[in-house]
Amino acid sequence: MPHFDLCVIGSGSGNSLIDERFADLSVALVDDGVPFGGTCLNKGCIPTKMFVYPADLLRTPGEAARVNVSMDAPSVDFAGVRDRVFGRIDPIAEGGERWRASASNLTLYRQTARFVAPKTLQIGDETITADRFVIAAGSRAVRPDIEGLDAVADRVHTSDTIMRLDALPTSLAIIGGGFIAAEFAHVFSAYGVHVTVIHRGQRMLAREDAEIARRYTRAAASYVDLRLNTRVTRADAAADGVRLSLDGPDGPSEVTAELVLIATGRHPNGDRLGVQAAGIELDADGYVVVDAQQRTTAEGVWALGDVCSHGQLKHVANHEARIVQHNLLHPDAPRSNDDRPVPHAVFTHPQIASVGLTEDAARAAGLDVAVAVQEFGSVAYGWATADDTSCCKLVADRATGRLVGAHLIGMQASLLIQPLIQAMTLGTDVVTMARGQYWIHPALTEVVENALLALNLTEESA
Repeated sequence: MPHFDLCVIGSGSGNSLIDERFADLSVALVDDGVPFGGTCLNKGCIPTKMFVYPADLLRTPGEAARVNVSMDAPSVDFAGVRDRVFGRIDPIAEGGERWRASASNLTLYRQTARFVAPKTLQIGDETITADRFVIAAGSRAVRPDIEGLDAVADRVHTSDTIMRLDALPTSLAIIGGGFIAAEFAHVFSAYGVHVTVIHRGQRMLAREDAEIARRYTRAAASYVDLRLNTRVTRADAAADGVRLSLDGPDGPSEVTAELVLIATGRHPNGDRLGVQAAGIELDADGYVVVDAQQRTTAEGVWALGDVCSHGQLKHVANHEARIVQHNLLHPDAPRSNDDRPVPHAVFTHPQIASVGLTEDAARAAGLDVAVAVQEFGSVAYGWATADDTSCCKLVADRATGRLVGAHLIGMQASLLIQPLIQAMTLGTDVVTMARGQYWIHPALTEVVENALLALNLTEESA
C-alpha cells in the first residue's frame, strides 16, 4: 500500500499550493476531472469571460444608438471564438498535467477516489495512505429532477459543456436564475440565439441586493424571453429540439428550444469522496466543515475552495490555498482565515459587483444604516453614455461611519467596486474615503464619490 507525506485531492487551487518547498516530500495528487486543472481554468471563470467579452462587443450597436451613433449589425464566428478560447486553455491544462506527471516526488492519479477509512483513500483498484490530506475537490453542476430530462440528454447541457458546442443553436432554454444563468443569457442572446430563461423566483439574481436584482431583472427582460415564477414540470423530445412543459403564474404553457442549459447551481464534491468514512464532517448543504485554519474535523486533513466554501469563488479558493500552504509548511506557526469582506461580480449585461451586506441583511442584523443610491446617469461620464439603468448603492453603519455593503450594476462594475472593497477591508470610514483623496473628473468613478457623499456621513453633515 503506497504511503505519502501529503495527498492533495483536486487539480485546481489545491494543485497550486504544491511548489518547490514541497520537493522533499512524497506527494500524491488525485483528480479524475477532464481536462486537468479544475473548474476555473476549464469550465468556469476564465473561459466564460472569454465568451463574455465578444458578447459585450456584439451589444455595441444597441449601446451606440443611445448616443446617436448608427452601426452595422455585428455577427459572431462562434467556432472561431470557441477555438480561440480552448486553443489557449487546453494546452495549459495538458501542459500542467504533463508537468505534474513528470515530477520526481509526485505521483499523479487520474482516477476517482473515495475515502474508506481515516487518511486512507481508495483510487480505482489501489489504496493509498498519507500523513496529511488536502481536500480541494471542487463542485459539480446540479441537474434538477425533471420528468423526461434524461430522455433528451443529448440536447441538455450544463456550464461544463455548453461552451464546447459544435455550432450555435437557433434557440436556447436556460433553467435557473443565478449568476450562471445570467452570464450565459447575456452571451448567447448577444451571439444571436433566441434565449428563454425559466426561473422559479420572482426576480433574477435574488441573492443580490434587492435594488440591483430588480434593475437586472428589468434589463434582462429586454433581451431574453424571461419567464419568472415558473417551473419546468416535464421535458419531451420535439422535432426541432426539446419541448419544456411549464407551470407559471398564468397556468400551464410550453417552450420549445433547440438546446437546454441547466443553470440551477453547483454542489460541493465532498459527498463523492465519501469523506464521512475519514471522520470529516459535512454541513447541512454538503460542504466540508472547516475552521479558521482550513482544518477539517479529521486530524491532519485540510480543505479549501468550492468543496468547503459556500461562496464558490476562485479568489476565495486561492486565498484559502495560501493559508493551507503556510499551515502545511509551518505547523508550529499556523495562520487563520480572517473576516475580510468577500466581493463577487457577475459578468452579465449590465455587469454587477457586490461586497458586504445587502440593505435588507444590514437592517436584519440590527444596524442603524445610511443608504445611498447614485445613478450612473447623474455624473458627467454617465451623461456621455446616456445610461438610465445603472447605479451604485452603498450601505453604511451610522454608528461607525463605515461601509458595510456596496452594490453596483453597470459598466465596469467589477472595477468600480475595488476602492470600496479596499475601504471596507482596511476600515476606512466614509468621510475619509470621500474627502481624503482626489476623484478624477469626469471619470465614471465620480459615481462612487457622489454615492459616498450622499450617505450624509461627511464632515459637513456630522
